[in-house]
Amino acid sequence: MVFGLPFHTARYFRPTMLDVFGLSNTQLGDIFAVYGFTAILAYFPGGALADRFSARNLLSASLFATAAGGLYMATIPDAQQLAVLYGYWGFTTIFLFWGALIRATRDWGGRKAQGMAFGILEGGRGLTAALVSSLGVMILAAQMPDVVEQASDEERRAAFRSVILLYTGITAFAGVLAWLLIPARNRPEHARPNPLEGMSLVLRRPIVWAQAAVVVCAYCGYKGADNYSLYAVQVLGMNEVDGARFATWGAYIRPFAAIAAGLVADRFDAARSIGVAFAILALAYAPLTWLVPDASGANLIYASIFISFFGVFAIRGIYFALLEENKTPKHVTGAAVGLMSVIGFTPDFFFGPISGRILDASPGVGGHQHYFLFLAGIMLAGFMAIAWLIWLRRQGVQKLWPIETKS
Repeated sequence: MVFGLPFHTARYFRPTMLDVFGLSNTQLGDIFAVYGFTAILAYFPGGALADRFSARNLLSASLFATAAGGLYMATIPDAQQLAVLYGYWGFTTIFLFWGALIRATRDWGGRKAQGMAFGILEGGRGLTAALVSSLGVMILAAQMPDVVEQASDEERRAAFRSVILLYTGITAFAGVLAWLLIPARNRPEHARPNPLEGMSLVLRRPIVWAQAAVVVCAYCGYKGADNYSLYAVQVLGMNEVDGARFATWGAYIRPFAAIAAGLVADRFDAARSIGVAFAILALAYAPLTWLVPDASGANLIYASIFISFFGVFAIRGIYFALLEENKTPKHVTGAAVGLMSVIGFTPDFFFGPISGRILDASPGVGGHQHYFLFLAGIMLAGFMAIAWLIWLRRQGVQKLWPIETKS
């Protein structure tokens, strides 16, 4: 839920959000770039923070602070004010939250169930996103007229404000649950590592940089789904409520894909599983670069979109399981996650501006075809990144990590 307000409102309700806030695709992309810039500054120090302090405290504080931003979003600020809000969310959702989440999940998975631990994390996130977005679609539809295209600006604004408040309330409730249910595992002061030493160590390890390259390509695929509701409206001919519903249906694939990927990764190998998924994604995006939804093309379009959802969610379910496969020392987990995330989640900074300009440069079908060509190229780059990572691992653990770092 911590990412519901900054991301899900735009992913599942993009046409409505663009209308309500009076934004173009390019403007919204630039607003996401503000979030991405703040997040990039927060990932590395936030990861080191997670090696030192309780996950319960960090996660709860992040959720409450993020929910507070939702109250401001409900006032429907202008584009500049919205950009400031997204910059604030870049801090609240990352500095306090991200490293703590990944470290807690790695600790929970132990030595033999990393794929399943991260698969359940991603699956649970996906199921929650799908259920809440479904509720949001119901609220949006209930406040719109029967003929959605005839909705007035005020009706559309009131309906979307209700969606924002839904996400705000559930995010705050998640903060309460985090405080009540996550164990308070504060370590003694002498057992807490120096964050600067962990940061210095991971900066020198090529295996961490290789994993970061894998994450950046995978995250581009995930960000690619942000425009599916817009694709449904502008290319498939749906109205904005049906477009939101279409994107929500895709979210229900997420728990199945993530948990299945976790099982496969624990049974075989996370790195090779990710490589296969990158290859499948490149093939799935290829037909979308030229197909139009006529009688012969519609079924292949829907099949390609389904496969792309499954592939993207499968990779997200297991790419942090590479931490254990790569023999990352436990005491630098947060620092490693911080560096990987600084690089890996840079699409928050660049993907929105690039994709927005691609779509606006050729409005309609042509822009979306160019967009999927862009995604297919990134998936091929991801395949090469995982090949680099596997090559590094073959050099042995003593090459990956100095012996003195073992813990």
